[in-house]
Amino acid sequence: MGPSALRVAGLEAKLEALGHKVTDRGNVHVPVAETKRRGDARARFLKEIAECDQEIAERVEQALARKATPIVLGGDHSVAAGTVAGVANHFRALGQAVGLIWIDAHSDINTPETSTSGNVHGMPLAAVLGMGPAELTNLLGWRSTRFWWGFAMWMKRSGRTSGAPGLPRTPCGTSTSWACAR
Repeated sequence: MGPSALRVAGLEAKLEALGHKVTDRGNVHVPVAETKRRGDARARFLKEIAECDQEIAERVEQALARKATPIVLGGDHSVAAGTVAGVANHFRALGQAVGLIWIDAHSDINTPETSTSGNVHGMPLAAVLGMGPAELTNLLGWRSTRFWWGFAMWMKRSGRTSGAPGLPRTPCGTSTSWACAR
């Protein structure tokens, strides 16, 4: 509902009033959760989320190829894996590096092994870093998670379910996922 609410609120007109040319590419098809099997309890709906993230990555890459700035609006944090994958894949193909500043109330660095809920929306940063399920890490070109496996195991042994070393755990908050490449 988030992207639709922003459309109803006039986001496109407001961006155009600021001088931006806006092309709304529509929604990524997201299956209704109640019509699908949850799958692995440690990474619920992973298959469907990975398929959505793959489409998001492709759309972000296409926008960047057209010299457009993609804006990805989603219902939860899981869109970040596809968003970052699209940006990273585009610039990797050009032989350029890209940086990422991650600001969120949660670390989103869980893996199926460290998550207590199995919610994949708590795993996109882990995927960006090469940890977690191959369905997500492969979007970014990661093929081996050996380096990060030790970090995931450290989190599990230390009793952490979210957060990175030295960062406070936060019980709740909001998230916005977006990518801007210029």
